[in-house]
Amino acid sequence: MEQKKPLEFCECNVLHPEQINQAKKNMIDRESLSRLTLFFKTFSDATRLKILLALKDSELCVCDLSAVIHMSQSAVSHQLKILRENHLVKYRKEGNVVYYALDDNHVHHLITQALNHLNHT
Repeated sequence: MEQKKPLEFCECNVLHPEQINQAKKNMIDRESLSRLTLFFKTFSDATRLKILLALKDSELCVCDLSAVIHMSQSAVSHQLKILRENHLVKYRKEGNVVYYALDDNHVHHLITQALNHLNHT
């Protein structure tokens, strides 16, 4: 039995100019696309997601985060640096202790929306 090769291109000659124009308007410049790609790559690491989830409702120090996600403090610190560089977490110092929290409500909202999307039936 001969298998059909999947189509790589639409075989129809009908174009949808309104939809094409709208899709083109949705495109962003290269720099913004690069930044957006890096932003989502930051979310693609399980350890970083665990940290973000741990910080979803309250701030924690590195020691606390280490206990929550069962990783060494140095490993947690490394991931926190990446999260800080991408403006997903912020920190404050109180004496010798550094506390981390989600950078702003946008981060909380992104996590909540992603979880809602995954749980949507």
